[in-house]
Amino acid sequence: TRRSSDLFDFAENGGDLHEGIARCSFALNTVLSVADRAATFVNRGVIHLGLHENDEAIQDIDAGIALDPLLGDGYVDRGAALMSLGRYDDALKDLDKGIALGSHRPSFAYYDRGVVYEHNGDVGAAYRDYKKAIEIEPGFTLAAGELKRFRVVKHSAGGT
Repeated sequence: TRRSSDLFDFAENGGDLHEGIARCSFALNTVLSVADRAATFVNRGVIHLGLHENDEAIQDIDAGIALDPLLGDGYVDRGAALMSLGRYDDALKDLDKGIALGSHRPSFAYYDRGVVYEHNGDVGAAYRDYKKAIEIEPGFTLAAGELKRFRVVKHSAGGT
């Protein structure tokens, strides 16, 4: 619906974050379809994440996922919140699931997963995910900045 897409735009593009929380909370106290209610919880969670309110973000995103377990964006956004808490293994599971289910911004999902892989020491996987993020969204400056740090070295087959 129009209302849930407005809240999505607010969550994605910013504005006064406290106003965004209020708008989402108001919407959640109205009649919404299950899909719109799930998306609104996730959107409010994203806004909480922007305010560095990670626990509240996870609570809201969990509520959205409980309503719609196939909501790929919910898993990607919860993965971002878990990364903020330093819970990289949990974040990786959510990012993998969000990518598998589909996300409206897959470039961010691959970027975040690249960050997790790099944190966990899997530099090759991190490089591939940053590269995939750029393939999906060529102007994605965060991923482009990460790729600049890498140097690809080709090894000879003989090992010399």
